[in-house]
Amino acid sequence: MSNPLNIVCPHCNAVNRVAAERLHDNPKCGKCHQPLFTGHPVELTSANFQKHLTRNDIPLLIDFWAPWCGPCKMMAPAFSAAAARLEPRVRLAKLNTEDEQVIAGQFGIRSIPTLMLFENGQQVAVQPGAMGEADIVRWTESNL
Repeated sequence: MSNPLNIVCPHCNAVNRVAAERLHDNPKCGKCHQPLFTGHPVELTSANFQKHLTRNDIPLLIDFWAPWCGPCKMMAPAFSAAAARLEPRVRLAKLNTEDEQVIAGQFGIRSIPTLMLFENGQQVAVQPGAMGEADIVRWTESNL
């Protein structure tokens, strides 16, 4: 296996090693046998946040949102569609700032929705405000 990458399972949070050239072959989790890439954002919580942030060897794009936020609701379908286009190169995830106020505070989230892009656990770009699918994909790719 050349260039193995660590990929956190979106279902059971197990860390899997996948050859970089096999990312597009629909790899499955060694623990729960579910697909490692579903084309949908992963829901982040305090229980799985650090693992997804620090153990994924692919970039992580997080949508910080809240259920009462109109622009967040409007952007949700575009973010889901962007997940289908960006995986398996990028893991997309959503973090409910109402449920996870401590994490939102750690990252200084002042307005929502806010997109935050991480590479190797380090923040590389931030974009407040709602965007469409094409803009999410373009913004993500331009910052990697």
